[in-house]
Amino acid sequence: VQLQASGGGLVQAGGSLRLSCTASGGDLSRYVMGWFRQIPGKVREFVAAISRSGSTFYADSVKGRFTISRENAKNTVYLQMNSLKLEDTAVYSCAADGSYRRMVQSSSGAYDYWGQGTQVTVSS
Repeated sequence: VQLQASGGGLVQAGGSLRLSCTASGGDLSRYVMGWFRQIPGKVREFVAAISRSGSTFYADSVKGRFTISRENAKNTVYLQMNSLKLEDTAVYSCAADGSYRRMVQSSSGAYDYWGQGTQVTVSS
């Protein structure tokens, strides 16, 4: 499956953005989907994940501000980001985990397929 992330951009602190991750070459409903972010020189960080059944999981740093959702009919996963902070600035990537596990994983190593990333820059 190929993943294409989009929707990044420049936004002022307190603003909102919605990222999209569209899949081709596969049925997205078969995957657990995650969003990760990375700042140059730092380790990739888990942001959010959504199970096949729609259960959602968030990093503490974004809980209450970000919402992950999926629209299987469009083969797309979204990340709605509200109340953005300067520290949310990063390259955001979506990823797909095709394994069937007892729990949704927050480790990037569990994800098999990755999109190319989209830059989110939050300014003061």
